[in-house]
Amino acid sequence: MTARRLAIFDVDGTLIDSQAHIAGAMEAAFAAEGLPVPAHAEVLGVVGLSLPLALGALAPDAPAERLDRMVEAYRQAFFSLRVGQAASPLFPGAVEALDALLAVDGMELGIATGKSRRGLDAILASHELGGHFATRQVSDDHPSKPHPSMVLAALAETGVAPERAVMIGDTEFDMEMGRAAGVRTLAVAWGYHPAERLGAADAVVERFADLPRAVLALVGETA
Repeated sequence: MTARRLAIFDVDGTLIDSQAHIAGAMEAAFAAEGLPVPAHAEVLGVVGLSLPLALGALAPDAPAERLDRMVEAYRQAFFSLRVGQAASPLFPGAVEALDALLAVDGMELGIATGKSRRGLDAILASHELGGHFATRQVSDDHPSKPHPSMVLAALAETGVAPERAVMIGDTEFDMEMGRAAGVRTLAVAWGYHPAERLGAADAVVERFADLPRAVLALVGETA
């Protein structure tokens, strides 16, 4: 019998290009407190962290009460943007890569994201991907990346051994989380962290078309 395997995906910067919504919501959060908006590169640099940690990194001198208000302002702005505009687009080739992996005997897919469950459910529904993922781990239930909690929960939920699992993401937080959980790590080059921040990944792919083969190579079977 084929050993079960698990490919765990980050969402923002890996499956979807959500930077326009993230940047818009971050601008609203800072403007609500009369603070200067961070540069776009700084905003992308904290994508992947839970929202309180991301805002804390961008506004390190803000007291806790102000950060709490900014978190709420961000959430309200992001929700308004998501409702008022088209959903953040999938990166080209994402659906084809997911379908190719699901066609592999014994392969399951999961998600580990800094998004809330409400946000993740909305994205999956908008792209009709709800049935693709056997496990969905979100920020509502876990410490922020790079803590390994989300990956460990995905392994427990699916019953897949760590050596048969891979964490796929675009940030150093994804890579650190995967390593801390004892799984392999696969970085994508089209996301929000530059290549120099992804150097510790077990492998890097430049195109979604190359992702299924790279996943299979990392979890014990060549394509």
